[in-house]
Amino acid sequence: MQAIVMTAPGGPDVLVATEIPAPRAGAGEVVIRAEAIPVLFPETKLRSGEFPLGAQPPLVFGFQAAGEVTEVGADVDSALIGQRVVVDTKGFGAYAEFVAAQADSVTPIPDGLSSVDAAAVLMNGSVAIPLLETAALTGAETVLIEAAATGIGSALTQLAEKYGAARVIATAGGTGKAEQARKLGADQVIDHNDPAWTARLREDLGGATVDVVFDSIGGTTALDLLDLMTPLRGRMLGYGWLAGAPAQVSASDLIMRGLTFTGCAGPAWLGRVARARADVLTLAAEGRLDPLVEAILPLDQASRAHQLLEDRTPLGKIVLRPGLSG
Repeated sequence: MQAIVMTAPGGPDVLVATEIPAPRAGAGEVVIRAEAIPVLFPETKLRSGEFPLGAQPPLVFGFQAAGEVTEVGADVDSALIGQRVVVDTKGFGAYAEFVAAQADSVTPIPDGLSSVDAAAVLMNGSVAIPLLETAALTGAETVLIEAAATGIGSALTQLAEKYGAARVIATAGGTGKAEQARKLGADQVIDHNDPAWTARLREDLGGATVDVVFDSIGGTTALDLLDLMTPLRGRMLGYGWLAGAPAQVSASDLIMRGLTFTGCAGPAWLGRVARARADVLTLAAEGRLDPLVEAILPLDQASRAHQLLEDRTPLGKIVLRPGLSG
């Protein structure tokens, strides 16, 4: 079978199309014939070596894939064979024509939802839902969603009102992404490419405050936002650091303002993300969450897909499709 092997940490060119044997299902595992493989922004950080991968290359790269179950291992229900599902790997093995994964990572794809759309929407939506549940919005609050046009931010923007946001302020990088954020449901958009964007937000608020910040930028920007948040009930949820470092806020920064910071990471958090997957696919199948597929590329163009993500070019998800000719 064809697979994309990461030969070493580095640039997109370390992702190389290679012919290797197809995997077999071990105990507690399934194998799927992959029909759609999402290219995820965190994967670019793992490929580059910025984040630890957890295994030494060379290895077949990739986190998620959607397709049809072709084989099950011992202690796995044989009724899964033939079903369309999305699976999670342990961080490698998904960029391939056939993918092995733990059976407990399987999420069935509802009728009416394509494998491409299921692959595209799963990560963004399954992180956005527990973020919104944790925020516990009251129906009368203002939220700030950073990087709202793409990725997890795009799902947050689409779902925020449904989960109780009264006003959605978004940040986005550049004119095109700002327009995308508005289309997804943002009431107001600020360009976070402007180094003084937090000062612009202060002006636009005109003395009002933000109740909830969904922080994917991190760095020193998070500290700048604290004085714009509602004292005693303002809460910041940190789930990313596009700035290159987590939010640089201390306990004293929060205590003196009566604010809370929730770090959305770790095993317990990932368990909540996993439990949201079925709901995400249902929302997408019902047309209530747009998967925002931008491009479908052949599997052997994985390196190109990674370059596009690093250039911050796409407004939607890039999906790799085995068997598609380039």
